[in-house]
This record gives sequence, C-alpha cells and structure tokens, in this order.
Amino acid sequence: MSGCDHCGGDCAGCSGCGGVLELAEGEIAMLLTLAQIPFLPVARKMGDDVPVYLEDRERSVESYSLILQCLEKRGLISIDYSLPLKGFDDSAYADYPIRGSFALTQRGQQVVELLEMQGIGQKIFPTRIFVLDE
Repeated sequence: MSGCDHCGGDCAGCSGCGGVLELAEGEIAMLLTLAQIPFLPVARKMGDDVPVYLEDRERSVESYSLILQCLEKRGLISIDYSLPLKGFDDSAYADYPIRGSFALTQRGQQVVELLEMQGIGQKIFPTRIFVLDE
C-alpha cells in the first residue's frame, strides 16, 4: 500500500500510514450510533464467530455483521461476549445463546470526534477522513 513507511500495510484496518481512513455509510452510521449510545448488544451462535446485531432494521442482519467485523478489525470498536448488557430485553436474541456488548475503542472515539469536526453525520455517505497517527 502506498504511504506505508512503518508497517508494510498489513496492520488491521490499515489504509496506509498516510493517516486516511475510508469508511462506508454503514460504518459511519454505526460509529455515530455508538457516540449516542455507548454500549450496544451483540450476540452469536455457538461455534460461530459472526456477530449479530438486531436493534436496528435499517439494514439486513448480514450487513450489520459485516459492519461490526470491519469496525472491529480496524480497531474502532471492541466486541466483548463476556460483558452482556444488564437489564436489557434480549428476547430478540433468543436464537443466539452467546450474548455480549460492543463499544467504541479509544481510536473509535477519536474517529467519531473527527467525523463531527468535519461535519459528517448530517448527511451520511462513503467518505475518507483524516485520522490521528498513533
């Protein structure tokens, strides 16, 4: 990848060391949702690593699974199946015995702040944002 001075381009979620991160519409929407609601439920089936999010019907279950996997790989969210939400009506997740939650990471919070500074969120579209070097 161009711009990779340090890592050779194989870092999780790497877009090159040039400080640019490309986000799809669904990824931006999920990050902005997490900015409003810090912890969201997630589940999975026994023996399956695919995360399932059922709280929003704007996209398919498969789309949300892909969004969560991409955001986690990029280090923007953390999915933890040992921390299910307490006091949460999880009846929609009855078919998924392994339940947990997900939240923004520190890097994810930085990206949300940059999205807000750049005015992204009023109209969501695939975009590139400049991210802080770690």
